[in-house]
Amino acid sequence: MTEKRPVSVKGLVFDMDGLLLDSERLVKRSWDHVGNLLGYKEFGNHIYNTVGFNLKRRTEYFRTHVDPDFPMDFFADATRKKYHQIAESEGVDVKPGARELLEWAKNQGYRLGLATSSRKIHAEQSLKRAGLYGYFHGMVFGDTVNEGKPSPEIYLKACRAIHTEPQHAVALEDAPSGVVSASAAGMRVIVVPDLVEPPEELYDRIWYRLDSLKEVISILENLSLSG
Repeated sequence: MTEKRPVSVKGLVFDMDGLLLDSERLVKRSWDHVGNLLGYKEFGNHIYNTVGFNLKRRTEYFRTHVDPDFPMDFFADATRKKYHQIAESEGVDVKPGARELLEWAKNQGYRLGLATSSRKIHAEQSLKRAGLYGYFHGMVFGDTVNEGKPSPEIYLKACRAIHTEPQHAVALEDAPSGVVSASAAGMRVIVVPDLVEPPEELYDRIWYRLDSLKEVISILENLSLSG
């Protein structure tokens, strides 16, 4: 784990899918559905290897590990439609503690950012549906960067968007690729795993590994007291 020495935290940058929203399981269901249409069984299991990837990186993954001619345009469009069909009929839960943390952090004066691998149109629609959109001072999306996670680009841009230096910002993530991305950007990383537990080789990049976003408030309160 990253050394827990005193640190001045001025901003928080959040991932979205699997961290703020319990959406990855819906994604898996949409992949299973469209995979069946394409003749693949249990295709949703590929999500365990691609959590945190943007469309570009997922395309590279499928064409390397599934089929060089994998029909990504069809797959992306069909899974998007299936996902929103499920989301509209069943809803997408906000992860425990997410709303409380955002509200508390806003009231405490933290700068709040978003660094999601999802496309802008999907992320904005999802956050508005969940009532979380208005909390953020700056947002960066998977289709507004050249290199997706684990490149540090998205977190560097998110820090700039909230006018906070990376050393004074904390990234909140659920996925290993996001841990690598944020730590490479020079940020401290709090991980709340969703579908995938971070592997042992990433422990030295992680500041805290928590079971719920509810626990983040006490960590930040203690930092304020010690500061």
